[in-house]
Amino acid sequence: MSSNPIPKPELSLIGNPGPADHAARPAIPHSKIDIKYLIRTFIKYNASDLHLKVGRPPLYRINGRLIPVKLPDFTPEQLEHLISTILTPKQRGDLEHDRELNTTFLIPDVGRFRCNVYYQLGNLAAAIRMIPLVVPKIDDLGLPTVLKDIAQRPRGLFLVTGASGTGKSTTLAAMIQYINENSHVHILSLEDPIEFLFRDIKASITQRQVGIDTLSFQDGLASGLRQDPDVIVIGELLDRDMIQTALTAAETGHLVFATLHTNTAKSSISRIIDVFPPEMRPQVRIQLASTLIGVISQQLLLRTDASGRIAACEVMVKSPLIEEFIRNDQTDRIPEAIENSNNHYRMQTMNQALQLLVTSKAVTLDEALKSSDSPDNLRLALSGMNRESGYEMASSDQPSSLMPPPLKS
Repeated sequence: MSSNPIPKPELSLIGNPGPADHAARPAIPHSKIDIKYLIRTFIKYNASDLHLKVGRPPLYRINGRLIPVKLPDFTPEQLEHLISTILTPKQRGDLEHDRELNTTFLIPDVGRFRCNVYYQLGNLAAAIRMIPLVVPKIDDLGLPTVLKDIAQRPRGLFLVTGASGTGKSTTLAAMIQYINENSHVHILSLEDPIEFLFRDIKASITQRQVGIDTLSFQDGLASGLRQDPDVIVIGELLDRDMIQTALTAAETGHLVFATLHTNTAKSSISRIIDVFPPEMRPQVRIQLASTLIGVISQQLLLRTDASGRIAACEVMVKSPLIEEFIRNDQTDRIPEAIENSNNHYRMQTMNQALQLLVTSKAVTLDEALKSSDSPDNLRLALSGMNRESGYEMASSDQPSSLMPPPLKS
């Protein structure tokens, strides 16, 4: 066995590698690069995701951008061997049959990881995301404090929405943990796969994984109503049947949390209604108007100092006016209602959230403008605030690169 240590990997900004890039990569045998080695690099660079594919080196997502490690490109055989080390024999069979697989794995004293394994161009590939061992708190994440009030509601439907990778699971986990710390209730969570692991504090928490503990979300949700839950957590509202069951659960006295891949409260409400045929929509509007208690839609922005990312959240809390808009098919008027209800109901539009981040210098103006659906309105609103406060509005230059600091030995 060679006594030479494995060199520490270097990162480079993602792009098409040239001859110099390939020459700079250390010739480390892939037989020496196991999953623990890649995960150690994952942790040291504070990455959120790791991508593995044939013909490329490992790719880490750091502050929202993919960055390759200067290691040799994977061959099909090397990547197949690496991925096989984190799968059970049954999972390998399921992967071969279904051509894709969702799973989690644990590295003791490091963390749990969510892994999606799939085929592309006939070869295996994988996307791995870290799940912290410690469940986050609402305050630690800098989320709106109104979420604490929502978590204490006795019944109703609350939606956590946003694009993939915007922290929906983390926000949902923080709300569940707040209930766990403050309420003597039974929480039923249906997940695929299970991400954060909860320990009972005041609440009793049942976590069921689709495919292992129940055959499907639909089966788990239907049977879950007979398990005396006070709170029901659904990973994602995937289809009409799940939406209908969630609405019924909220209507019959349960507090229901669910996620959607939508970007605003308005689009979330429209998505739920539009999955039903036209003849059913008037009744669904009535049902949704009476059960929906709020929507949070979030995205992640790069911090000014490039030290990480921070959440910007649109928050809608149902008011009598918003209930009327939902019931009467006037969802286009919801954004205006959110904007004008900041003080009493503690709602905020995405632009209002972005204004706060810019004026507190948490993010640059350029970053906020890129994240806004109405950048002209955001710039105008900031100009008005500047005249009142004397704040100097300037577009700060983004960092020239996302090269992390050198790894410590």
